[in-house]
Amino acid sequence: MKSPIQEIKSDKRQLLDKYITETLSNNQTVFHSNPDAILLLDLEGHILKVNSVFENLSGYTIAESVQLKLQRLFPIESLDKIFHHFHKASLGQVQNFDCFMQTKDEQFVDLNITNIPISVDDKIIGIYAVAKDITHLKRAKAEVRKMEEFHRILTDHVLDIILSTNLLGEILYVSPSIEYILGFTADELIGQHFSMLLHHEDLEKALFERETVLTNLENRRSTFRLFKKDGSSIWVETFFSPIIDHDTRNILEVVSVIRDITERKIAEYELGSRKKAYKDLVEHSPDAVIIAQREKILYINETGANLLGATDHEQILSKSLLDFIHSDYHDVARDRVKKVLEGESTEFKQFRLIRLDHTTFEAEIKGIPTFFQRQTAQYFIIRDITERKKTQELLLNSEKLTIAGQLAAGIAHEVRNPLTAIKGFLQLIESQAEEKAYFEIIQSEMDRIELILSELLVLAKPHHLKFETVNMHSLIDEVKTLIDTQAIMNNVHIEIVNECENLKIKCDKNQLKQVFINFLKNAIEAMPTGGKITIEIKRICDAKVKIFFKDTGIGIPQDILKRIGEPFFTTKGNGTGLGIMISKQIIENHNGSVHFWSDEEGTIIEVIIPIG
Repeated sequence: MKSPIQEIKSDKRQLLDKYITETLSNNQTVFHSNPDAILLLDLEGHILKVNSVFENLSGYTIAESVQLKLQRLFPIESLDKIFHHFHKASLGQVQNFDCFMQTKDEQFVDLNITNIPISVDDKIIGIYAVAKDITHLKRAKAEVRKMEEFHRILTDHVLDIILSTNLLGEILYVSPSIEYILGFTADELIGQHFSMLLHHEDLEKALFERETVLTNLENRRSTFRLFKKDGSSIWVETFFSPIIDHDTRNILEVVSVIRDITERKIAEYELGSRKKAYKDLVEHSPDAVIIAQREKILYINETGANLLGATDHEQILSKSLLDFIHSDYHDVARDRVKKVLEGESTEFKQFRLIRLDHTTFEAEIKGIPTFFQRQTAQYFIIRDITERKKTQELLLNSEKLTIAGQLAAGIAHEVRNPLTAIKGFLQLIESQAEEKAYFEIIQSEMDRIELILSELLVLAKPHHLKFETVNMHSLIDEVKTLIDTQAIMNNVHIEIVNECENLKIKCDKNQLKQVFINFLKNAIEAMPTGGKITIEIKRICDAKVKIFFKDTGIGIPQDILKRIGEPFFTTKGNGTGLGIMISKQIIENHNGSVHFWSDEEGTIIEVIIPIG
């Protein structure tokens, strides 16, 4: 005999079976065509019927499904929730809730389940469970929540400032980093126009960049300065990005990512200053500087361009180093370039270089490995040594002059002692002899020897200059008178061209005579078949006079002309090489200078001396 409860359950089951047979059978199409999974359950949780959607969702066939109870489909940790909503539905309440369901292959799917009571004759006889697969929706929401959390963490803790403004430029949002970077709190800036932060010198630029973003609907990047709360300013790099409604294509707001680049700007400025200092140092170096790759010239400084005779750097660039090196030195130059290419610095070495006008000069070149335009290159320092060589020659000549002076002093001293004795004995013999003519001749020659010794002593110790006021024209006339006899004998005509008749100078008259006579003698000897010598006197300014000695001789070759004035250098068979040197020394003792020019038409000697 059944208990009352069993009888009630039995009645409800009979009613449910009848419901399935009569009602549900007439609605099979609706039941199976529903897009959601449908389970028909009795009040004890047995699955009585499922549609094909549930079959696909769970992996159980319809036959397998009707052998299951509800709790078989869910993990243990979800059963309390499942039973709770099932019980509520059995009492006549529609229930909706989310949960996990475990499929036949033990995978989990997210479901939204609606429990709908089945009522017949005011009795709850079963439950429809309508299950909607919300796995993708759940995952999408989870991703959204994850992204929202990520965005929150990013904006709250990122060191850059994230700032959002509406179309009017009013600040809608600013990240907490604003306080660390600019000193403002977010509350102080929300609702303010973003321009309040801009440095007044950069305001126009920033507004233009923002307008470009709004007009072209494109991202922009720019740099400018922002004010801090304490009134100071910093450099920032800002990335503007418009937020666009995909449907209307309207801009909703503008988001800016602002990064403090003050330290970078300072570093760039310092680097720029160092580069400028280095460039100025190289550009204005007293030495020529060339940067080349292999032998091709990539850079030359101003000194180098001038040294090589260029009026424009472009005349040098892209040419080969060998274009400016004498062919005698090409092999050495190639070897040096190779060493520098291999990373080895080379010491200064002497080369003969060629200017653009094809003249040559002596220079020293040092090579150093370097980088230029992000590529390995060679840095060459070129030092003009023309003046140094002249100085070395002057020092050598000075050395020769010193030796000549010492030698001359020794000779004069040694000769004068016996000469004094000879003169004494000659005077004694002369007083006792009756014939005086030979004694006068001997005395004249001995006086001549003394004069020569005096000239030699000029090399060792120049005579003290006895300055006096002298009429320049008279001095030249006296010199011409002294040399005229020799000139006439050599068929040479001497002409004086004087542009300043009454010019008077202060000088040692005898020493200047010695100089001018020496120049005229050399000019006469340069014209063995005769010719003409012109002595021209010009006043070049209030303080100086210029005297030219021009001959029409055969001229002096350039290689010999360069050596004129060197001690002991002479082209004469019986010369000593001291005449021109002594003459130059006398002119220099008068604070003057001597210059020589010569070609096949003759030689010009220019003497410049002060008037006062």
